[in-house]
Amino acid sequence: MTDNREYYDAFSERYDRNRDRGYHKLIDDQAAALVRRVGADRDVLEVGCGTGLVLARVAAFARTAQGIDLSPGMLERARERGLDVREGSATALPFPDNSFDVAYSFKVLSHVPQLSLALSEMVRVIRPGGHLVFDIYNRHSLRYLIKRVFGPKATSTKFDEGAITTAFFTPDEVVAMLPTNAKVTGVSGIRVITPHPAVFAVPALGRAVEAAEWALMDSAVRKFAGFSVFFVEKQA
Repeated sequence: MTDNREYYDAFSERYDRNRDRGYHKLIDDQAAALVRRVGADRDVLEVGCGTGLVLARVAAFARTAQGIDLSPGMLERARERGLDVREGSATALPFPDNSFDVAYSFKVLSHVPQLSLALSEMVRVIRPGGHLVFDIYNRHSLRYLIKRVFGPKATSTKFDEGAITTAFFTPDEVVAMLPTNAKVTGVSGIRVITPHPAVFAVPALGRAVEAAEWALMDSAVRKFAGFSVFFVEKQA
């Protein structure tokens, strides 16, 4: 497998392209909205901040907002946004214990081979009573079936998604990986009914799907979302 840092450095050259509209804007808006539930006026850390698309949204409502990422290329673009970011690994966060009220991560942890270690690190750096908010790629989803049928897609001129680890999990598998001092307090869903990002290129259909995605985030059908989002509280 290609080193994750090399992959994301290559991807950083075009990562932000067209992410200010349609599907990608929707899922970033939803991610930030979910973080806001526990992160407003709090000290917040994003693990795997990339170019800072979600972190910039979170910085607008958090007391402080910091980000880490393993890719210098991604971080360069986050710094261009004026964000407080540094290089670091999800499995060895460069912060002392109890540094933040909230640690969150989106579209990252399913690419980390040592997911249980990454979750333990996120719990370590938040204060008792604080929260994790993170997503995993859901094995009980249409997105998983599509990936199984069509395989990984190209994401840069140099690499495609097959160049890095990508894992799909069930909710029970994720809960089993959490440290004993972490309790799941809620689960939401992102990309509940969207079959493919291309639907957002059709204006009327795109608007309808977007409205449905917002309405279904916390509904019973969230269990079939492409991204299952967990809220976890650190116990005292």
